[in-house]
Amino acid sequence: MKRRIVLTNDGSSSIFSEKVDQYYHSHFGALQESMHIFIEAGLRSDMLSHLENISILEIGFGTGLNALLTYLKSNELHKKVYYEALELYPLVSQEVEQLNYPAILPYFHAKEIFTALHDAPWNTKQIISENFTLQKRQISAENASYTPDTFDLVYFDAFSPEAQPELWTKEVFESIYAAIKNGGILLTYCTKGSVKNALKEVGFQIEKLPGPVGKREVLRGVKL
Repeated sequence: MKRRIVLTNDGSSSIFSEKVDQYYHSHFGALQESMHIFIEAGLRSDMLSHLENISILEIGFGTGLNALLTYLKSNELHKKVYYEALELYPLVSQEVEQLNYPAILPYFHAKEIFTALHDAPWNTKQIISENFTLQKRQISAENASYTPDTFDLVYFDAFSPEAQPELWTKEVFESIYAAIKNGGILLTYCTKGSVKNALKEVGFQIEKLPGPVGKREVLRGVKL
């Protein structure tokens, strides 16, 4: 795949994919986008604050930024995490080395953890620390299956419906809905009407939340 490292407006790295003509993260700021949508509205939300053990599914491992932030913030919150991530086209080591997240995050062990997340073997569970277990699966969301009632939180961070319409379908959301526990939530940056309708159709209760810089709103779906 033709990809190049870019710098976003908050000083954090992202990647531009020439194949789909899209960025992996918002060009307004990769770090602030991930923190706002997936950490603050998800991992740190009041809805999940009672959980000491949390299972997370990420659709689109990409740069590994969401996984890195989840590791760092879950330590602060004293949560034990199982983290499953799907990615059909993993980055190569030369790309990972150019991403600057460990250098700009205020954690002395960020580089070590970031490397461990990317070096973890695919399609098998890997213990990153005693409180963080990772399983990366090299598969598309349209072909993935899951154990029912597994996840408390889903980061739906695939490329947009314009670039990957096959990932934003009722069928994909149905399989994810079945894999989420009652009370669990799904977060996505995309507020397109067809996405909202598909989420509602499979059973999610939808709410719009204020978006990060450069985006008015994001979506949170709740399985009641």
